[in-house]
Amino acid sequence: MANCPSFIVPAYPHRGGRLIIFMKNNTLETLKIYWQHSWHYKWFFLLTITGVVLASILQVIVPLYFKNFFDVLSGGAPVAQAAEKLIAILVIIAILELAGWVCWRTVGFSVNYFTSRVMADLSNLCFAKLHLHSFSYFNNNFVGTLVKRVQWFVRAYENVSDRVIFDLTTLLVNIIFIVAVLFSRNIFLGTIVIVWLAVFLTVNYFFSRYKYKYDLARNEAQSESTGYLADTVTNNANVKLFNAYNREKEGFAIKQEKVRKLMAFSWNLGEFFSAIQGLFIVSLEIGIFYLAIKLWQKNLVTVGDFVLIQAYLINIFNRIWNFGRTIMRMFEGLSDAEEMTIILNTEPDIQDVAKAKNLAVNKGDIQFKEVGFNYHQTREVLKNFNLIIKPGERVAIIGPSGAGKTTIAKILLRMHELSGGKILIDGQNISQVTQESLWKNISLVPQDPILFHRPLLENIRYGQPKASKKDIMEAAKAANCNEFIESLPQGYDTYVGERGIKLSGGERQRVAIARAILHSAPILILDEATSSLDSESEKLIQDALDKLMKNKTVIVIAHRLSTIRKMDRIVVVDQGKIVEEGTHQGLITKQSGIYKKLWELQAGGFI
Repeated sequence: MANCPSFIVPAYPHRGGRLIIFMKNNTLETLKIYWQHSWHYKWFFLLTITGVVLASILQVIVPLYFKNFFDVLSGGAPVAQAAEKLIAILVIIAILELAGWVCWRTVGFSVNYFTSRVMADLSNLCFAKLHLHSFSYFNNNFVGTLVKRVQWFVRAYENVSDRVIFDLTTLLVNIIFIVAVLFSRNIFLGTIVIVWLAVFLTVNYFFSRYKYKYDLARNEAQSESTGYLADTVTNNANVKLFNAYNREKEGFAIKQEKVRKLMAFSWNLGEFFSAIQGLFIVSLEIGIFYLAIKLWQKNLVTVGDFVLIQAYLINIFNRIWNFGRTIMRMFEGLSDAEEMTIILNTEPDIQDVAKAKNLAVNKGDIQFKEVGFNYHQTREVLKNFNLIIKPGERVAIIGPSGAGKTTIAKILLRMHELSGGKILIDGQNISQVTQESLWKNISLVPQDPILFHRPLLENIRYGQPKASKKDIMEAAKAANCNEFIESLPQGYDTYVGERGIKLSGGERQRVAIARAILHSAPILILDEATSSLDSESEKLIQDALDKLMKNKTVIVIAHRLSTIRKMDRIVVVDQGKIVEEGTHQGLITKQSGIYKKLWELQAGGFI
């Protein structure tokens, strides 16, 4: 028994510096979600549980026949008669073992069936719920963190279900039936096992409580060390260019030494309790056999009972020894799932109103009426903002940084809710229509378009999923990107890399314009679409934008005033209000005007 693994194993370094042993606020919510999805496949779930229970009962029954086997063997009956009985018992044991084998194989295929489907359902649930959240939600959360939460939540189901089905259920069934059998043989045998289990589990509980704070401290130290490592890797250029290699190496070593000390202490605690646990096991084994000897002297138990007791002790020790590891892994899995559970139970910031109608755009008239908007309830960006954009009008919005230009585009797309006023499109309040229909009628070409790590064909087709290859190529030609696409070795089947990293800024921009052309929405927003490009790329993109803007209501957010001279109207925004508006020619003749000052500052540099 001395080589058995410790009941309290060294804590696993939990992500985020937390190790959860005890139930947290959302644990019951997580279990509720898991249960609901498991119950979708209730017949396979019940088949699995039934199979585990029957297999566990058979594991308790088989030693009873081995008891009879050794009773016959030591009973002194004639050899021929005893051999006949022994063979009969072996046949029964073989049947029981075969039945157990059938149960476990049934459990295996059944659990594979429903667990794989539940995990797929949970993945689909997370995907669907996650994408319902608002734009600001994704701005406030790291993409990698959200992806990990989904993965942990789904993996945690497998962890938790396996622990419940294969560990806790089998443990519970075995303990109940073993104690019942021992009580049937002799009340003292059952009592000593029950008392031992109560003391053993109580000591384990209090030791877990004591050891937990040290496990948590070690995990927090590991989190600090990991964060330090990640920070230096991210800033590896600074480490080199500022000659910081040695001091950063020393700083990491200091943090790692703290981890080492806490790790060694936590492991030593585990080893200490492993020793205590070993003594508990030895005490039960010696104590119950001592009692059995005394009962044997009184002819209250047989030789076969000694075999039965030993088989049951091995069963109990094997299962109870891993009980702490089982509970720790199960709650560690539930802890992993907790953050995704919070997301699943959090209502999206922006939702469609009840019975929202689809937006119908016939003209493309846009009206901002007494619009107010605050960021974080404290920073006022727009106040009583009024703007009317006529159907087919091309309006540029400019102004100093922080004036509210991009905010105007965002609230039109309903990325944020208004704090006051309303926005109308063809007389329809955008807060009263479905978000899907709103986005269907507005195309956005941002300053830094993001592409999927998919072929160029799929990226362009994203604007119109049913578009033919011919339509896609026509859109690409209109966006001046067909030529560079066809020059690629795989042409339209070329993968663009994560976020389109394999393409230059100008190429990404032209692909985004092709996507917008294919989308063919009646309202178009260009948010700094050419501000970060070189002159050659800008010329190509400007030509593409001219084609894109035809017969559309257009809003252009711009810093580079050279790109908006041909707009029908230029609106100058400052501190959330319109301070000037007019054509380019009209505004540059206005004395002391903001637009004129901005134009002179920019024109002096390149005209």
